[in-house]
Amino acid sequence: SSSICPTKRSSATSLSLSLSGAAAAIPIPPTMKKAKSQAVACSIDAPQQQIPHFAETPAHSPMIEDDADSAMEASPPANSFGRVVSGSGGGVTANLSRKKATPPQPAKKFVIKLNKAKPTLPSNFEENTWATLKSAISAIFLKRPDPCDSEKLYQAVSDLCLHKMGGSLYQRIEKECEAYISFALHFLVGQSEDLAVFLSLVERCWQDFCDQMLMIRGIALYLDRTYVKQTPNVRSLWDMGLQLFRKHLSLASEVEHKTVFGLLKMIETERLGDAVDRTLLNHLLKMFTALGIYTESFEKAFLKGTSEFYASEGVRYMQSADVPIYLKHVESRLQEEHERCLVYLDAGTRKPLVATTEKQLLERHISSILDKGFVMLMDGKRIEDLLRMYTLFSRVSALESLRQSLSQYIRKTGQSIIMDEEKDKDMVSCLLEFKANIDRIWEESFDKNEAFSNIIKDAFEHLINIRQNRPAELIAKFVDEKLRAGNKGTSEEELEGTLDKVLVLFRFIQGKDVFEAFYKKDLAKRLLLGKSASIDAEKSMITKLKTECGSQFTNKLEGMFKDIELSKEINESFKQSSQARTKLPSGIEMSVHVLTTGYWPTYPPMDVRLPHELNVYQDIFKEFYLSKYHGRRLMWQNSLGHCVLKADFPKGKKELAVSLFQTVVLMLFNDAERLSYRDIKDSTSIEDKELKRVLQSLACGKFRVLQKIPKGRDVEDDDSFVFNDQFVAPLYRLKVNAIQMKETVEENTSTTERVFQDRQYQV
Repeated sequence: SSSICPTKRSSATSLSLSLSGAAAAIPIPPTMKKAKSQAVACSIDAPQQQIPHFAETPAHSPMIEDDADSAMEASPPANSFGRVVSGSGGGVTANLSRKKATPPQPAKKFVIKLNKAKPTLPSNFEENTWATLKSAISAIFLKRPDPCDSEKLYQAVSDLCLHKMGGSLYQRIEKECEAYISFALHFLVGQSEDLAVFLSLVERCWQDFCDQMLMIRGIALYLDRTYVKQTPNVRSLWDMGLQLFRKHLSLASEVEHKTVFGLLKMIETERLGDAVDRTLLNHLLKMFTALGIYTESFEKAFLKGTSEFYASEGVRYMQSADVPIYLKHVESRLQEEHERCLVYLDAGTRKPLVATTEKQLLERHISSILDKGFVMLMDGKRIEDLLRMYTLFSRVSALESLRQSLSQYIRKTGQSIIMDEEKDKDMVSCLLEFKANIDRIWEESFDKNEAFSNIIKDAFEHLINIRQNRPAELIAKFVDEKLRAGNKGTSEEELEGTLDKVLVLFRFIQGKDVFEAFYKKDLAKRLLLGKSASIDAEKSMITKLKTECGSQFTNKLEGMFKDIELSKEINESFKQSSQARTKLPSGIEMSVHVLTTGYWPTYPPMDVRLPHELNVYQDIFKEFYLSKYHGRRLMWQNSLGHCVLKADFPKGKKELAVSLFQTVVLMLFNDAERLSYRDIKDSTSIEDKELKRVLQSLACGKFRVLQKIPKGRDVEDDDSFVFNDQFVAPLYRLKVNAIQMKETVEENTSTTERVFQDRQYQV
């Protein structure tokens, strides 16, 4: 028989088989006979019990017992019957016939027997194994080579765990590690006074600890994967090592405090512009993070130091530097701190660090920055610096302060433009330029922020209405100037752009009826005197006003254009009528504008004694018009008439473009060489103020068709006037400035009063 050696995975219970039954009388060759004497062993897997491979072989081995020995002995000896050989054919036949005669064999019976013997461990197995492991751990901590290879050490840990000795092993490893970690950290106490050298020693100690714990964990990996996982509240070997390092670092408080102080000093040195070992900083701060003491031990002290550093720096810089330079400095500081977080600080520090920096460099100095530099930046149109200010202020939620400063700036600067009465002539163009600058800053520096847009609108609305109706009047005058003929060098696109900009100012006017009144008065002059630069531009402006204020606002303005077009048709019809062909005096051409009273401005009636020819012409036209349109009443507005006179001077003939009042005065000199002021007044019936302006334009203006005696700029009641026979001019057709084109204070006052009356009726 042969024994079965138990292995680590074999069954602890051995089984024996016994075979019973009658032996068959069959010839067996020698080889088969030998095989019969071999023992047969089999094992059946029972519940497994793991046995180490070095356990001793059990003394008893399962054997096969043959219960059929007696039956075998009753049969012929195997040796003799196996050797019965006949040389003749009869012998073989006899054997075959004997085989056939053998009765059927009974079924074989298996009997299974259990062997209850168990393998046993040597009594000093745990101590011997630990001695091997302890030697290896000591070698790791002391940085010495170990004779035992890692595979055997791993197997030793595995064997201890398999025999339920994991808890004891864990405690022994923990104790061993603690001794060495404690020694390593206490060794650092009282080391180099040079902080850089000391920090390098701490880094080396930490690096060694990490390497050593990784090696120990590699050996005891089986312990980590079995005992630690299966046992609650037990740390992994790595975490256990960190806990021990943290514990002994706190016990060696001098090391911890000196390390933190050294780190803070290095960072301060870097902030002051010197280079430092960032890798060393990175490793040591990662050590604090791994030990779980980063926030408590380092971050609090670091943020406090940062706050103090930037508090003093902020005050110092605000006193010495201009605002643009200060803002650039703040921007670079924030960038540096952000980079610091990326390179060596913990990611969680970024938010409080940036907040601390922003608070000390920005929040504390918001009002100082605005007071010291905002106006300067706005006046200088410093787009880039204003963008930097906007970006930085938005980081500390200080945009409201920036908006208020912008509002104050617009109001103050705009007020200086509007309240300067000496510069009324340039007020609108200055406002447009100012608004364009503000809009550019809003777009490029303030990120088109809607809240800033509303502030700009409110500020402009406030300042444009400071002087009640004057800005509205001047805006209307500005539009009149742009739409009047004589604007050379201005393309249609430029004119359109200017009108759009003016419309922005128009939106801010609260008294839009004042604008309408002055605009209507100026439009009437442009239409009646044919002074409009472009009818298309006029209609475009009215369309814009209609879009802004609705059709009711522009009804009268549109009606004025209709009247002008109808007047052209009426004049054509009049010229072809029988009255015109038969009754009109020869040598005179007359064009009449028929104006609907409600559409046009109200003009005060001015009496004048017209020359006979003009009176005849008026009467004939009136007869024609009333015959065509029944029930209407015509009232002549002499103040709006204008004429072209042919003048025969000794030094050449001229054509004079003059007003109707100027015409009446000049035609008096056809019958007299010299006339006094009183004579002229009696002959024309023109009121004093108007007559003086008329005579002033004829005798004291650019083209002096009459001479005043005595000479002077103002017309007095005692003055006399004579025909200027020495008059010369290079041009044939001369425009003598029409008095009605110049507005008087009285006209403005009357226009404004009419607006107030209209408002009362509306109320």
